[in-house]
Amino acid sequence: MAHLLMIESWVGAMSSLLPRAINESGHRFTFLTRDLHHYLRAAPAHPHPLLAADNVLTADTNDVATLLDHVERLHAVLRFDGVISSCDYYLPTVARVAAHLGLPGPDPHAVERACRKDLTRTALRDAGVPGPRFALADDWPALAKAAAELGYPLVVKPVDLCAGMHVRKVAGEPELREAFAALEAFPVNARNQPRVRTVLLEELLTGPEVSVETVTTDGATQVVGVTDKSIAGDPWFVESGHMFPADLPTDEAAAVAVAAIEALGLDHGVAHTEVKLTPDGPKLVEVNPRPAGNQITELVRRVTGIDLPSAYAQLAVGGRPELRPADTGVRSAAICFLLPPRSGLVAAVHGTETLGTAPDVVEWKVKGAGHRAGDPTSNNSYLGHVVVTDPAGLGARARAERLVGGLSVDYAEESE
Repeated sequence: MAHLLMIESWVGAMSSLLPRAINESGHRFTFLTRDLHHYLRAAPAHPHPLLAADNVLTADTNDVATLLDHVERLHAVLRFDGVISSCDYYLPTVARVAAHLGLPGPDPHAVERACRKDLTRTALRDAGVPGPRFALADDWPALAKAAAELGYPLVVKPVDLCAGMHVRKVAGEPELREAFAALEAFPVNARNQPRVRTVLLEELLTGPEVSVETVTTDGATQVVGVTDKSIAGDPWFVESGHMFPADLPTDEAAAVAVAAIEALGLDHGVAHTEVKLTPDGPKLVEVNPRPAGNQITELVRRVTGIDLPSAYAQLAVGGRPELRPADTGVRSAAICFLLPPRSGLVAAVHGTETLGTAPDVVEWKVKGAGHRAGDPTSNNSYLGHVVVTDPAGLGARARAERLVGGLSVDYAEESE
């Protein structure tokens, strides 16, 4: 039985999927966080980092230099076999801690390149991996000049945020200024880490988007499969659903993803790489050096039997995960998300009556009355989801979309 140190976690699906995978792999973990209350905003359900951990410890996980010394002292007592996290904001920290302790893990510089969109773009351009034309700017004059040179429409991205936050399409300079002002007003991320002011501008790519799910061991990358993606909320890029496997030609996209992983130097770990299938061929969107979120790993598991969170945990302790697909009897699995029509206080979500009895629905969940809905501008805004499997073919996506299309949201009246 190996002992993992988990440094922070997402609070979405992976907050339970990763602890479950660690425990089912026969391992245990200690959870280290700077803020216990971040994980108590909703009542935790098992498995959960605070409930499934052998030990729950606190330390300033944002101060990496101090953290290295602190974890070294913990390691002398608790003896860790690996270090892990599901939270993007702490993946570079995890890589540095693992290297400091002499434990398995990817090159910290490679993880930093993958987690910073500006560093990713530069590295992949230099390596010849196909991607959009892009520019980087640190202030408004430079941003406006770069946008004029690239030509509208463009996509504006922060280089260090997740879940599609503040990623939007802009058609001209007024919208660009609005997007820049919103980023300037967001100086720290959700974990109170100072943000990098650099703004990434990209040409607007057209075509469907897919994600390539991979496992890399000793520098060799295996493609587990390719997931397709639905996008909603123009000018925002909110992920409204996914299906595995993608109902699209994906060999070229997979090749681009593998090339990107190699170019970044990610020689050890699980990755979720997003690729746009443009009329000019597949182009790299971004590389995420951890298992996919939004329950994509569950879609993969239901179809192939391969558990990517478990593979991630095995790699963290130096193991070689088993990646042979099994016949699960499921040919496709899909998730569709309920997006809020607008911000406000939710009174009720209607139309859920059939979800509990539908034989192809394997999971569903909606927010209850009293939930404060935000604007539908990022993947943090979901009001619920439905997961569907299809034993016969690639019909899971259409079925999930129909079921979520039958849901409606009522808002409570609020006094001004």
